[in-house]
Amino acid sequence: MADAAPFWESTGYGPVMVENVATVMAELEAEDFYLLSGLEQGMRFSKWVNREKLPDFADMTAEDVDYRLDRCEKRDLVERKTIQYEGFRLTFEGYDALALHTFAERETIEGVGAPLGVGKESDVYEVRSYKPLALKFHREGYTEFREVNREREYTADKEHVSWMYTARKAAEREHEALETLYPDVSVPQPIDHNRHAVVMERIDGVELGRAKLEDSQVVGVLDLVLSELATAYDAGFVHADVSEYNVFINSEGVTVFDWPQAVPTDHENADELLERDVENIVGYFQRKYPHHVESVDTQQLAIAVADGEFESVDEFAT
Repeated sequence: MADAAPFWESTGYGPVMVENVATVMAELEAEDFYLLSGLEQGMRFSKWVNREKLPDFADMTAEDVDYRLDRCEKRDLVERKTIQYEGFRLTFEGYDALALHTFAERETIEGVGAPLGVGKESDVYEVRSYKPLALKFHREGYTEFREVNREREYTADKEHVSWMYTARKAAEREHEALETLYPDVSVPQPIDHNRHAVVMERIDGVELGRAKLEDSQVVGVLDLVLSELATAYDAGFVHADVSEYNVFINSEGVTVFDWPQAVPTDHENADELLERDVENIVGYFQRKYPHHVESVDTQQLAIAVADGEFESVDEFAT
């Protein structure tokens, strides 16, 4: 990948990403990506890929595989373990590099900027393109795989699942939800996705949990969030994890983000999850603004949201 350097070095952005990935992208060559892709293929069949099988997976000679493994291991893109055989696997940095390489080839992004948010299940970075965008890497399954695997619907039917599969399915689920909901629901506009990464519109605003609403705004903002949930339900999705941490507020209204755990409305637990979402967001407003949002019949409120009959939370005060 000899022409990669101008792409990464012309951005004017600092060495961010998962620390070393952005800085090593300019050093990687096409054959390095063949090796990484070969490992990705091999990991579909085993957690650690036998070194002797890599020439077939990567379509390279054994000598080339050895050389590329050495280059990629020095850059923390792969890791090795000696078991009954010498095995290798991608690190999340290696998986990041593959996704970034694909986005670069598609000309989806031109450079990577500062982190916008780093959490247990995802890392989000600003990216340069034809307009400011956000790049979200899903991390589900890498550090707490067993817990995530039990909780996430999209891995529930898989007996043996890798962290790579879990993160990729999360990205697919989120992109699918955003594609369906945008623009009728106020969600980030989806731009592209590959593997465990989603490129989307960057939303400027304040996280609801950090906002201090004026007295006259409280009920109106809660109504806006519930209205978005109602429109999403009508479009076929339940968010299934609504909280004050995945709602942005700005002068134009509210934006609901983080949709990887969303379920279709025909899911057997959809109405239960919708009611939980309603309870969560109403409960937040009750805790932070107790004089403006008092006792609410959240069960009937959730039914109204699902039936498309919701107008204001005030109608459900008890």
